[in-house]
Amino acid sequence: MRILKFGGTSVASSENIRLVVDILRSKSAKGPVIAVVSALGGVTDLLQRAGEKANAREENYMDLWESISRRHLETAAELNLSEEAIAYVNEGLSELQKIYQGIFLINEFSDKTRDKVLGFGELLSSFIIAEYAKQEIASVARVDSRDLIITDNSYTCAQVDPELTGNTIREYFAESKSALTIAPGFISRSADGETTTLGRGGSDYTAAIFAAALRAEALEIWTDVSGMFTANPKLVKQAFPLEEISYHEAMELSHFGAKVLYPPTIRPVLDKNIPILIKNTFKPDAPGTLINNDGDPEKGAVKGISHLPDISLLTLEGTWMVGIPGSSKRLFEALSGEKINVILITQASSEHSICIAVQSADAERAAEAINAEFAYENSLGKIDKASIENNQAIIAVIGDNMKSQPGTSGKMFSILGKNNVNIRAIAQGASERNISAVIDARDVKKALNTLHYRFFERQVRSLNLFIVGVGNVGKRLLDQIRQQQKHLYDHLYLKVRVVGLSNSRKMVFDEHGLDLGDWQNLLENGEPKDTGEWFNTIRELNLQNSIFIDITANSGVAGTYADYLRENISIIACNKIACSSEYNNYSELKRLARKYNSSFLFETNVGAGLPVINTLNNLINSGDSITSIQAVLSGSLNFVFNNFDENSTFFDVVKQAREEGYTEPDPRIDLSGVDVARKILILARESGHEIDMEDIENVSFLPKASLEADTVDDFYETLRSEAGHFDTIYREATEKGNRLKYVAEFNEGKASVGLQQVAPDHPFYNLDGKDNIVLFYTDRYVDQPLIIKGAGAGAEVTASGLFGDIISLGKK
Repeated sequence: MRILKFGGTSVASSENIRLVVDILRSKSAKGPVIAVVSALGGVTDLLQRAGEKANAREENYMDLWESISRRHLETAAELNLSEEAIAYVNEGLSELQKIYQGIFLINEFSDKTRDKVLGFGELLSSFIIAEYAKQEIASVARVDSRDLIITDNSYTCAQVDPELTGNTIREYFAESKSALTIAPGFISRSADGETTTLGRGGSDYTAAIFAAALRAEALEIWTDVSGMFTANPKLVKQAFPLEEISYHEAMELSHFGAKVLYPPTIRPVLDKNIPILIKNTFKPDAPGTLINNDGDPEKGAVKGISHLPDISLLTLEGTWMVGIPGSSKRLFEALSGEKINVILITQASSEHSICIAVQSADAERAAEAINAEFAYENSLGKIDKASIENNQAIIAVIGDNMKSQPGTSGKMFSILGKNNVNIRAIAQGASERNISAVIDARDVKKALNTLHYRFFERQVRSLNLFIVGVGNVGKRLLDQIRQQQKHLYDHLYLKVRVVGLSNSRKMVFDEHGLDLGDWQNLLENGEPKDTGEWFNTIRELNLQNSIFIDITANSGVAGTYADYLRENISIIACNKIACSSEYNNYSELKRLARKYNSSFLFETNVGAGLPVINTLNNLINSGDSITSIQAVLSGSLNFVFNNFDENSTFFDVVKQAREEGYTEPDPRIDLSGVDVARKILILARESGHEIDMEDIENVSFLPKASLEADTVDDFYETLRSEAGHFDTIYREATEKGNRLKYVAEFNEGKASVGLQQVAPDHPFYNLDGKDNIVLFYTDRYVDQPLIIKGAGAGAEVTASGLFGDIISLGKK
């Protein structure tokens, strides 16, 4: 004998019912089968709502009854049921209508009436399915489960009489000769003949009762997923079905939100050691999940990660509780009196406080019950009133073998902490089968994905990028990411996704990653740019390993960095404004990055793609100390002065540099020395010195007219009119055999930038094109400096530097 249960989604339509009967035909050909069926998908909720509306004297309750009627009659017609069968369905619907009318008239929807109403869903579906099965299978019977399952009068969640129920089921099936018996789930009958129900989701329980009573070969639960998953696949895309788990693991997962099973289901079959198989009605050939006594101990300590939403955390605390026996007893008796279920309990060893987790719907009643119980102690100031924290959730890591593998809880809390998921309460039983934690509800998705990554996945780390700025550098970065995505996944176990993209006009998001082959079209058709909405969307997505990348020169964007860091969102900045702003702001950003376990990287602020800042950080972190820095830090200015000669004008060279992307759109930023001053400022700060922009001596080579130009066009015009000034600078250098270089220096706490003549024996003399060079003199590099040299400007190498920071974060 095999027992098969089909849930609401499996029998939601005539098409689905045909699939169910195909499965039953195949199964019943191999031996007797009992099929327990739920109501048509969504009907139980409609039955409940109609009853509530009738009780509230809302006359549109009849609209819901008509919807219920239409749903069943259309399904029966689509299955080509006989006129007699459709007449029977109509009789049942008419009886239901009379009950609703009675509820409306007497304004009463008690638990007893509720059970009678809700039971119609399974009664009607089981009849329709049985009548259709008779057309397809030779030997089919339908039995009313109320004639077999006997309970007490605890309406809406009746308690089964196991001995009487077992005997009744065995007596019935000892006489039955049918190959297939179809029975409604969920419903039962009290000893005095009243309809009762086994609780929401009780169809699983009905099937388990049949299986236990008949010592069935197996209990099969057919649903719309291919087994019990390692996590909720709607929230964790990488979740996968478990091949085999134990009864205890399944009970824990069911309790903590895995809706494939109704929690009490497992107890009857566990006692009889009957295996349960979770199968997919729509993929019947998929293996599903086998639930048995032993599970699969070879598949690791953690078997699943689950969660309970809509949780509130209540805390009772006060000095009076310390060392006073019975306070916990009084608390739980007060809650029991209000029929409030306590989901999680934790108490500090100091006995100063007790925390409990309850369903949010029960939170206010729970607090009132607790405060009433301890009103006297509260009036004396010995104990505080119960506090409520709403918008919480419980996450749980589950597995039989966690007790034999030390460190599971350490891994769990460590990875949550690294992703800035704050834990409000923790509970772990001595069996170590379940480690539970209360967290903020908005962190659930991030927490589940983080834990799943830690315990189940090949250690592929997902990086979720939000990029502002798609100019020359941004375009090349997106192209580099697109080209390297497969390589990063295959070789570095990094899954890099661009989730958000923005320019000054538009923004676009895709939680699963934008198509980088079509990003320009997606962005053009995106939403209007709104800085506040951009940030709020990133925060609400709350994805693990979120990285904000600023490829602008916008001070407003730089001013938002602190907001991102506080949300545990790392920052990669090409924009130099934040790191060269007031020292207090720079220092605060570094502090926030440490506090919220996020990263603040800005390698491209100095030297584009050259590893200047990374090298400097390694020197400092290894215990070295910087004594002085000499550098050519502007690829733009180096390009200008390397190409400026007697055969060209200064105007032409600057214009060429701008056209080739070596200068900012406003070249005054480069030629004024401000950009170089920012860079030496950043290096000085990273060396450990407290210094601001006004502390840097900036000796400008530009004439007064250029410095006072109001617009970019006016500035270019001064380069023409002051050509003699620039020719003189060049001539004076060449007459001495020197070359012009714009040099930044930091020595003994002082910094300066300015145009210098460099002799042939100086390391800067042969610096060509747009190259940068940095000389670090340290306690270790005394006579010969540590030299970093290479291309220091250009969109491609700058994008490469940003990409390097992304990979660095991925490997962190």
